[in-house]
Amino acid sequence: MALHLNRLPPGVRSAIAEGAVIPAHPLALDADRGFDPRRQRALTRYYLDSGVGGLAVGVHATQFAIREAGLYPAVLESAAKAAANWTTREVAMIAGLCGRTAQALAEARAALAFGYHAGLLSLSAMRGASEDELIGHCAAVAAEIPLVGFYLQPAAGGIRLGEAFWRRFAGIDNVLAIKVAPFDRYRTLEVAAGVAAAGAEERIALYTGNDDHILFDLLSPLTVAGDDGAACLRIRGGLLGQWSVWTSRAVEMLARVREATASGAVPVELLADAARLTDCNRAIFDAANGFAGCIPGCHEVLRRQGLLEGIWCLDPEETLSPGQADAIARVAGCYPEMTDDAFVRANLERWLHE
Repeated sequence: MALHLNRLPPGVRSAIAEGAVIPAHPLALDADRGFDPRRQRALTRYYLDSGVGGLAVGVHATQFAIREAGLYPAVLESAAKAAANWTTREVAMIAGLCGRTAQALAEARAALAFGYHAGLLSLSAMRGASEDELIGHCAAVAAEIPLVGFYLQPAAGGIRLGEAFWRRFAGIDNVLAIKVAPFDRYRTLEVAAGVAAAGAEERIALYTGNDDHILFDLLSPLTVAGDDGAACLRIRGGLLGQWSVWTSRAVEMLARVREATASGAVPVELLADAARLTDCNRAIFDAANGFAGCIPGCHEVLRRQGLLEGIWCLDPEETLSPGQADAIARVAGCYPEMTDDAFVRANLERWLHE
């Protein structure tokens, strides 16, 4: 049965609207590259106990190849069941949706069957389509499930989407958020301008996926010029691969951002943390090598903490770049205040318990 955002649980809708930490959920594999349900469940429990407002499952950080491996239903079900059994809080469950229209619709219906509230719609498979075709595709999927739009950086397979596209996308009434992740300030402003031109800034929450600019995005109003004058939008939260690691710290940082923006005074130390977080991401996401090791980099942090057994990906060729492990160790050692190792140590056995 199709779902409209007006029928979402009030706590879910308000969490997304107000802004939340939403980690992009990694995939736990064993040494044979088979699905590891125990550690997958432990990851979900870690995020929930960290205080996240939502989970994004079946997205880039979960590895798009779960579809070819037949794991898409298993990973969605694992997170949904773990969330339902672990917490009484209303947590926004967001499923990654991929492929052309038939595939995206099938994934949307599968997500709804597992109790998911929204779909993060990747348009990478629509490369070469016209703007009309893209909007038609989005509208068809939005007829099934509330949408989170996704501006994915080209280095990770995204396509160029201009202000006109985002204005039309924001005009679809079952869109409740957009993940802005082009890793480009000009294109980030184009999303804001499109939402403002559609008059949808009250309905659609902007989320940063710009892993190189996380706290700066959250601290900086987006002012854009329109036909009726300037409009000012804010990025409310983050839906991020970076926030799949050191997640309890991310929740604390977002709370500090809210305090700072409410008071109108941004502490210098918070700006320093913004730069530290970008430096951490530089190592974890393997910026030096065009983000080739971004997923294994997140896995390495989680492996060091004991949440994952190894850094294995479905593709055996997808692994850390030379020197990346040392870079991750270096930033973790330089910025211990950015890590949550003590929190994980105190709870790991409980999360891993059957």
